[in-house]
Amino acid sequence: MRRLGLVDIGSNTIRLVIFEYSKETGLQELQNIKTPARLYQYLSKDKEMSARGIEVLCETLNSFQKVAEKFSVHALYPVATAAVRQAVNIEEIILKVKDRTDIDMRIISEKEEAFFGFYAVINTLDYEDGVTVDIGGGSTEVTFFEDKELKFSHSFPFGVVTLQNMFFEGKPHNDKEAIEDAAKFIKQQFRSLRWLEKRRVPIIAIGGSARNIARIHQSITGYPIAGVHGYAMREEDLELVFKNLTNASQDDLEDLDGLSRDRQDIIVPSCVLFNTLFDEVDATEFIFSRKGLREGVIMNILEDEFVLPFDKDNVFKDSLKNLASDYNINQEEANQRVMIAETLYYELDKFELIKGNKRDKAFLRHAAYLYYLGSYIDSDASSQHTYYILSNSSLNGISHKNRVKLALLASYKNKSLLKFYEDETKWFNSEEREVIHMLGSILKFSYALNISNTNIVQGLYFKKKDDHYDLIIEYIGDAIAEEYQAERQKKHIEKLIKSKLNLIFTESLQ
Repeated sequence: MRRLGLVDIGSNTIRLVIFEYSKETGLQELQNIKTPARLYQYLSKDKEMSARGIEVLCETLNSFQKVAEKFSVHALYPVATAAVRQAVNIEEIILKVKDRTDIDMRIISEKEEAFFGFYAVINTLDYEDGVTVDIGGGSTEVTFFEDKELKFSHSFPFGVVTLQNMFFEGKPHNDKEAIEDAAKFIKQQFRSLRWLEKRRVPIIAIGGSARNIARIHQSITGYPIAGVHGYAMREEDLELVFKNLTNASQDDLEDLDGLSRDRQDIIVPSCVLFNTLFDEVDATEFIFSRKGLREGVIMNILEDEFVLPFDKDNVFKDSLKNLASDYNINQEEANQRVMIAETLYYELDKFELIKGNKRDKAFLRHAAYLYYLGSYIDSDASSQHTYYILSNSSLNGISHKNRVKLALLASYKNKSLLKFYEDETKWFNSEEREVIHMLGSILKFSYALNISNTNIVQGLYFKKKDDHYDLIIEYIGDAIAEEYQAERQKKHIEKLIKSKLNLIFTESLQ
């Protein structure tokens, strides 16, 4: 196991994130704290950082070092971006930081900053093609990737603080002329990248400004679940946020849900940039990624220390690792549930009692692995806890709608409770609800076939009779608990097949 600290020294904020990694549990975030240092304001017109700016940087690093020590990190990695990178007295800054804190600060180049953001995105979101944008205080990185391979990247020497100083200094946040001038400037900059135009792919946005825009939209629309990683917005959704921001007075901004106090003066410039980029790319949707530079740097470090620690082509598996660790999922019991559910699904499909497909089977497999994980909190309310944990967890590699679908399946108890959960989001049509009910019924019965958690079931298969079906269940050991529970829960399968089901438990010859 490795515990690493990453200090992201940005133009607007300085943030410490402490990560823990092992092959068994994957990458987990243990601590995340920040301070709005606004280093960019300490740069003169000639790009020289003042003594006070260097002092703020050193004080923050000293404070974060103490936090890292309390968490017993194996190594601390301070990385600096635009504010330090663009300073003409960069060598002085590096030497003073070393003298005051004994920290060797790494300066991230423009190319590296764009790469690390892209790298985090492809390892935590399930998009094959896309444009990434990471707008910081003093720079903006954009990339284009295809089949999860980086094709183009560029770093612009302006960010939200720069745009604020260039166009909004001394003006209201919603000044029309400032907004028009900023949009014109940003459009000209984007037009200089011929590879960016009309890509017609999702835009995946990284950073605090994008996070605030996602949260504002969730607040405006009364979004029913928690989390912004992987949150998807359409063009009209971005325009709705922009309209709310520009129609709001300064006092209104202070009370706007989702908007951080330290971003009130820079949120409009970032919104102008995102809207302009959406138009330039002719994007299909706007996605927020909570993972960016920090995760990209740490992942890159771990790639050198471990053999294939991440699989960009199977992102969701790391989320399964994290959940298994957090909720003490027993691997053998989980694998047994998966085996039983997959076998039962295959038999039902073989006899054309259900319409099977690979996508539904994948959901069934994941849900069987996670089934009733909420029993870790309270076994008497395991269904309820399972639903709320999964539907509100920030999971990598899965959309918000599919996250809720997974939660509905892994918590399945009966059709009435399923409807109660579904009514919270109202995201599924009648056909989708029937599929969820079908898969949930299989899961509920499969759970009954390992109720003792002794993994006695070795296999099962159907036989068609004149007026009913026999389900032969082969086992090794004592099946008394499984026989009793399976008889109680077979109604779920009988409703699916619209026929009587006769359970036959027989000792396996193997």
